[in-house]
Amino acid sequence: MLQKIRRRLLVAGALAAAGLPVAKSANAAQDGKLTIALVLKSLADPFAVAMAGGAQNYQKHYASQFDLTVRGTATETDTLAQTRIVDELIGARTNAIVLASADSKALISVVARGINAGVIVISIDNPLDETSQDAAGISVPFVGPDNRRGAAMVGKYLAGKLKPGDEVGIIEGVSADRNAQQRTTGCQDAMNAAGIRIVAIQPGDWEYGKGKEAASAMLNEHPRIRALMCGNDNMAMGAVEAVHNARRTGRVYVTGYNNIDAIGPLLNDGRILASMDQFAERQAAFGVDVALKALIERRKQADLSRFIETPLQLVTSENH
Repeated sequence: MLQKIRRRLLVAGALAAAGLPVAKSANAAQDGKLTIALVLKSLADPFAVAMAGGAQNYQKHYASQFDLTVRGTATETDTLAQTRIVDELIGARTNAIVLASADSKALISVVARGINAGVIVISIDNPLDETSQDAAGISVPFVGPDNRRGAAMVGKYLAGKLKPGDEVGIIEGVSADRNAQQRTTGCQDAMNAAGIRIVAIQPGDWEYGKGKEAASAMLNEHPRIRALMCGNDNMAMGAVEAVHNARRTGRVYVTGYNNIDAIGPLLNDGRILASMDQFAERQAAFGVDVALKALIERRKQADLSRFIETPLQLVTSENH
């Protein structure tokens, strides 16, 4: 199905350059325009901003088919606010919700309420916990990349700069999030394969300040540490500051994930060794497209594929 969708995007001139899938039929909107909501985490996060922009750009090309609402929380971890947002959208009889969940488990109950009310729900960025989905009797497609594979790609590149026995630390996102867990596992895969020792794993909750704190603690506790692998670029930038404050710039590698615009200068001068581009704009637009296609074709939630993979690309100081 994924290949079929990708073939359709080649004939859509306005979106082809962005690599976006396209819903072609408009037969389902006989009773008025469809309504789709994009629900994000912190709207202040550059990755969320990029996702919102990608979805909004997609909607502009299909404005006759559906209306798009973008909602989000003030912080990355505000699950209560995100739950309230989803509840409000269910009450407003929104046709579909594309959700970047703030917590892989905490949102399961409200998502189940939505599905039971007839709302199509698609997850992006952070997959919902599969065991919790099964327990709730729901199945929510994840439209996004293989986070474990992406982190392993970053780790393999880092390993090429190190030697067996070297020490590294991992600064992960919110520990309960599936994407944080998958990225940590991918880092572990790469380090174990190269014989490199992981001496610390600490959460940075996706945030600059907490990433800096975690990095500072690791640098103090492990004076021989050679690299800090970070689950996103916000934490990586915090880690760069911690490395600078410890006067170890050039001796401790830092890697990130997401390839946000703000890390460009840090990649260029080597303060960040590598990141992983998971194409925020495309991922959000692809999620909206999957939701729109499901509505147009009148498909049931249970009939949707559990995982629809989107692209990844390693970005390094050498190819940025």
